[in-house]
Amino acid sequence: MYRNKSVSLVIPCRNEEKLIIPTLQGVPEFVDKIFVIDDKSTDKTAELVKNYQDIRVKLILHEKNIGPGAAIITGYKKSKEENFDIVAVCGGDNQMPLEQLKDLLDPLIDGTADYTKGNRFMEGGEKLSDMPITRVIGNTIISLLTKIASGYYKIFDVVDGFTAINKKALSAIDWDKAWKKYGYPMDFLVRLNIHRFRVMDISRRAIYLEGVRQSQIKGLSYALRVSPMLLKNFFYRLHKRYLLGDFHPLIFMYVLGMILMFCGIAVGIYIIICKFGGELPTGATAILSALLLIFGGQLFLFGMLFDMMGDRNEN
Repeated sequence: MYRNKSVSLVIPCRNEEKLIIPTLQGVPEFVDKIFVIDDKSTDKTAELVKNYQDIRVKLILHEKNIGPGAAIITGYKKSKEENFDIVAVCGGDNQMPLEQLKDLLDPLIDGTADYTKGNRFMEGGEKLSDMPITRVIGNTIISLLTKIASGYYKIFDVVDGFTAINKKALSAIDWDKAWKKYGYPMDFLVRLNIHRFRVMDISRRAIYLEGVRQSQIKGLSYALRVSPMLLKNFFYRLHKRYLLGDFHPLIFMYVLGMILMFCGIAVGIYIIICKFGGELPTGATAILSALLLIFGGQLFLFGMLFDMMGDRNEN
């Protein structure tokens, strides 16, 4: 128990035989239950967890490898079944400072947030110089795309998996429809925004062990891989929240803005093709392309502005 609230910790893992025991050893005493979800490891991870001497630990085995998001969802469902007040998540790679877990739990108990997540780039966290430049760029791209897709414009470091969620938010979301693979933190944020839950970034330090593989995320390739999911989730959120929800006019600004920008780009490509083909496009065609891009961009930015105002009002 922590401040009279029951707390479970979900640890998704796959092939973490070198790091799962140090992770378990770092779990604070106030955590009531530890759900270790083994996503079909091919090493000794499951055996090590099974033999670990802590009555709080419950090992759950996936019959096949589904993905880290699926492992977390399994832990969420078990925590919901056992009626825990707060469910925290950390990786099995000993990369998250569990001594800082209280920092994630306090806002939930104080009623200032429904979901908290780590941010390694806030004051007191990680320095940009400590992270490879490709991961910094990838993280930045993903965070910017997620701001637009999720509607949470105050967050950053969206790939961070050190999180906590309260019972109300846990119960409201249909986890069967959530993203099961890498990219799950961004998908979860979209679903939280649809239900208007408050999300808060918490500064946390990163743990890097020399000579030991921890994170499997490769910045730029990861950003490219999850971008289609973020685009799909952007439209999903607009549909659920602003069309079926309160029918906010920003949906028209977003959609019309994208249509105009797409048309502007198409006209621009046509101009380039004409030039290479020896034809000389008229000045009016170039002006049309520019106007479409300008008006489309302005509409899209106005949509973002109204979206940001909604995020500010709810936080």
